[in-house]
Amino acid sequence: MKKLFTPVSLNTDLATLVLRLIFGGMFTYHGWGKLAMYDEMLKMFGDPIGLGTELSLVLTIFGEFICGILIVLGLFTRLAVIPVFITMLVAYFVAHGNDDFMVKMLPFVYMLLCFVVFILGSGRYSLDAAIFDKNRNN
Repeated sequence: MKKLFTPVSLNTDLATLVLRLIFGGMFTYHGWGKLAMYDEMLKMFGDPIGLGTELSLVLTIFGEFICGILIVLGLFTRLAVIPVFITMLVAYFVAHGNDDFMVKMLPFVYMLLCFVVFILGSGRYSLDAAIFDKNRNN
């Protein structure tokens, strides 16, 4: 009980895993919806940064679905969070630029969480640790 009131983390690696699963899972969910309804999404998706509607949608699906999966797996997590961050920057400042903060709050929160995930990295319970941690078995 005493440990609950100390400023020391109970288990940073477990917290990192939970954050990755929730954060990456949400993006995978949003990206899957866009991928599964690709033709319908293409008709209503904008061209927020002038790359063309289809390329914008493909990049959004990559940032949300593919990178979301990588984050969930803990594989190249710090690299995978960069496209997610860019996608949320565009969503916040361009796609929802003129909207009230309540409308664009979710992209804002996701942008902030990108920093947290980037700083934490994959953690011990990840494919990155299994593949790249040379000291794991020592």
